[in-house]
Amino acid sequence: MSSTTDTTDAPYAPDDTLDNVEVLDSVFAHPTPDAAIEDDAPDEERARVRVPREGALSPEQSVEALRRALERGAPWYPALLEVISRWTAPSEEIDGALNTYLIAGEAFDWLLLAQRLLDEMGDLVPVAEAEQLLVHGIAPDGSGESEFETAIGAAKHRAHLNFQYGVVVEELLLLAVELELVKSGSLSGTGRPAPDIEAFDHVYGKPLNELKLLYAYESGTALAERMGQSELQAFTYWLSKYRVRTGEPARVASDTKKAMAMMSRLEAGRARLGRLHAAQARVGRVVETEGPRRAKGADRKPRPRNMAGGAQGAQAAAVDADADGEEE
Repeated sequence: MSSTTDTTDAPYAPDDTLDNVEVLDSVFAHPTPDAAIEDDAPDEERARVRVPREGALSPEQSVEALRRALERGAPWYPALLEVISRWTAPSEEIDGALNTYLIAGEAFDWLLLAQRLLDEMGDLVPVAEAEQLLVHGIAPDGSGESEFETAIGAAKHRAHLNFQYGVVVEELLLLAVELELVKSGSLSGTGRPAPDIEAFDHVYGKPLNELKLLYAYESGTALAERMGQSELQAFTYWLSKYRVRTGEPARVASDTKKAMAMMSRLEAGRARLGRLHAAQARVGRVVETEGPRRAKGADRKPRPRNMAGGAQGAQAAAVDADADGEEE
């Protein structure tokens, strides 16, 4: 599947991450070359958006390029990846919400960008296939990681790996520790922090408030009590680097292994869901989606992620995986 990277046995190597200047120069800030302009826009308003046939695209050009490709009958997933490969904006504000696609100049949240583009396409993309990609991280055409890397380009793919290791793995580690605390019952006394807050102290050796102060000092960005998705992911990416540079190597390796084990549990749950969908399709039943595609910019919230980067509820999936194990 294109959105999944198999990193179970791969150590986290922060020295291999892209330099932020390299990423910005080679991926998100290259100029648009002189190129032929597509002239097949169906109406005068859209015709004012001049879309080059090759080279970098602005957000407005990207939306129009994808829409025109789909209206010409192009398969939606390859067309989406081509537009993503040409996207240049590290972030943008949509309806008052900040979307950060390139975190700290290094980590590329490609599924957030995919969601942003697909939100604009309406009925041009099958809802069930779009949800399969965005929620479960499953490519609709069954393509693999090598095809995904070729489609979006090597530099963006490396930045995608940075996101997987630096954000997704860190989220899974915190989730694993939180569940351990819940199961142990050690935080049941009054006046103790909630398990999701106490997990920070267990993983990083400092309480959350102190970590937020350190982050503000190093990054120059203060964090509010309630963080949006972009702020939370930037903080999580910083935490992954903080853990690696301050932790004992053996502890870092052990914690990373714990996060990978959690990822495997979530992947197993997703595989069971895939088999359920296939079985229901074979007997002629339709799996209902969660409803119509939400309106552009509506209800933008942080998305819990599995290793594939989808919007699956990670904690709920982990609890379900435990329940399945107990039933077996």
